[in-house]
Amino acid sequence: MIATVTLNPAVDHTLQVDALPASGTVARTGSAHLDAGGKGINVSKYLAELETDTVATGFVGDLLGDFIRDRLDRDGIANDFVDTGDRTRLNTTILTDDEEYKINQRGPIVDSTAVDAVIETLAKYDPWMVVIAGSQPPGIGAEDLDRIARAGSWETAVDVGGDTLSELESEYALCKPNREELADATGKSVETVDECLSAADALRKRGFTRVVASLGSDGAVMATPERLLHAPALDVDVVDTVGAGDALLAGVLSELERGKSEQEALHAGVVAASCAVEVPGTNVPTFSERQFPVESVFVRVR
Repeated sequence: MIATVTLNPAVDHTLQVDALPASGTVARTGSAHLDAGGKGINVSKYLAELETDTVATGFVGDLLGDFIRDRLDRDGIANDFVDTGDRTRLNTTILTDDEEYKINQRGPIVDSTAVDAVIETLAKYDPWMVVIAGSQPPGIGAEDLDRIARAGSWETAVDVGGDTLSELESEYALCKPNREELADATGKSVETVDECLSAADALRKRGFTRVVASLGSDGAVMATPERLLHAPALDVDVVDTVGAGDALLAGVLSELERGKSEQEALHAGVVAASCAVEVPGTNVPTFSERQFPVESVFVRVR
């Protein structure tokens, strides 16, 4: 089983208007959508579609927290969240014909002692891998992520911001930065694929068994103790890149749990991400094998 931890989930509220209203006026819309959001939650959604056993946990509260539970239940995603007693954040995206505006809440203040409840929840499921993904709410720091990583026999993967990656002190099985986060965490140039491979390898040496970095149109790279891998992106019609990194991580972990090679895992991750960008938002596509043979993943043995 792969358990995901979303410490600062959100209800994502997306609405479409013809134009932003002038001051003192009202814009009306018949187009609005609510989703259960958060990187860990997204990873669990994709894992479930990949037929990998998963459970989602983290902090929720109040009516928006109830919405997240209900939506995941409806979608058949196993979940077991810790109630903080404070309201889960609401993130709003306003779309016009030409522009996009985002207003994200910081989230509730969470006492770090609440992490104990998350650890107890994880222990009930005895997962092979724990994935900690997304931002941290006020009151939660890198030391709390370290505490989760050290608390059980599970391995731990992280998908967090570059600044947080730099502060982690525990040993981690995997981290998944994007290009910008890779640069922030290492201070290295990441303009080319070769530079990304070098930066990923440098980050790996700080306490990660593997580093998987998503590079958008350049595909993805993986640094391991034995080799450096690069999987180019597939040629697909991109509708929305939201959730692509989460699908990449889910694809990689699902194959590693099945005992597949790192080359096969990176291949599966890029295929999953390519499927994800063909649908809007974090809608979960039907994953299918594409014309992208495993042999096209470039391997550089040390």
